[in-house]
Formats: sequence, C-alpha cells, structure tokens
Amino acid sequence: MSVLGLYLPGDSVLHRTPAGVKLLALLGAVTAVVVLGDPWIAVGAAVGCALLYPLCGLRAGHAWRILRPLLPFLVLIVLFQMLGGDALVAVRTCAQLVLAVLLSGLVTFTTRVSTMLALFERVARPLRFAGVRPDRLALVLALTIRALPMVAAAWHASREAYLARGLRGRPHLMVVPVIVGLVRSAEAMGDAMTARGLD
Repeated sequence: MSVLGLYLPGDSVLHRTPAGVKLLALLGAVTAVVVLGDPWIAVGAAVGCALLYPLCGLRAGHAWRILRPLLPFLVLIVLFQMLGGDALVAVRTCAQLVLAVLLSGLVTFTTRVSTMLALFERVARPLRFAGVRPDRLALVLALTIRALPMVAAAWHASREAYLARGLRGRPHLMVVPVIVGLVRSAEAMGDAMTARGLD
C-alpha cells in the first residue's frame, strides 16, 4: 500500500471505468438518496453498494475496514434519534452515511491516485484564468478524497492497539494515537511530495 493511496490492482469493470464517471456516479447516488429521503431506499442502496465490493474483486474485509471507524458515530446517531422517538430518521441517516463511505471506498480502492490527479487537473484548467494553479488544486482535492480512508485506517490501528493492551471503557484513549498517526502520515506525505519536487 502506498502512502498516497489505497488503490488495489484489479481488472473489474469498476477498475476500468474512467475516474470521472466514478466520481459523478458517487455524487449522483449520494445526492439522489439524500433528496429522496426514504430510509428504505437508503438501506437498499447501502446494501447494494456493499455487494459491489466482491463483484469488483474486493474482499468483504475492505468494506468492513472503512466502515468500522464509523460505528461509534452511527451508534450516537441512533441513540440521539431514538431519544427523540424517530427511529426512521436514525435508519435513514445511518444508511446514507454508510452509502457515502462505501462508495468513496470503492472509488479509492479502484482508482489510482495519479489518475485522480490527472482528472482534477483537467477539470480545474478553466480556473487558470483566475490565477489558480490546476496542478495544486488537483493535489488538494486528491488528498481530500484520500483523507477519509486514511482516517479510517488510523482509527482502526489505534483501536487494535487499545484492545491489545486490554483497555476497556475508556474510548477517549484512542483519540491521541489517531491524531499522532495522522500527523505522521501527513509528514510522510509531505516528505514524499517534496522528494517529487512538490512544495
């Protein structure tokens, strides 16, 4: 696994699909589910997205790896909504979040970072007249997309270390290692970009 991406080589239809099409599909699917606002459509979309993982040659563990850090937030959402007596809102919100995370994971796992950078740079070219450097903007956008699975991986590593030490009932102890891990990853990214002539 490279520092700048979680791309997993493969020959599935999704691997061969252009990055622009995948990003538009991600945006369209999430937008449609949010606009429709139906909790069962959201659940069906999330389940359907999860089924895409094995179809793309990805193991179920890959989906679980990016969803696992989301679980505490899902639990909080459910508890908060249940206190308000609206279970359907909890189902809808959780399903929409799961769908967004799973879809972003699919894009990340099946798209090379270099391909994503090239796409963003092409999209940003018209902004050159406003003094924007397309290559810099492309890099920022690519790193933003990369951040979600990177945070998930940092949380997963922190949780594994937390459980290995036999700690229980103090989840706040996982926060500092996550922050430290993200800072180290950011430094590694900076070193990698500097080595490639990016400042």
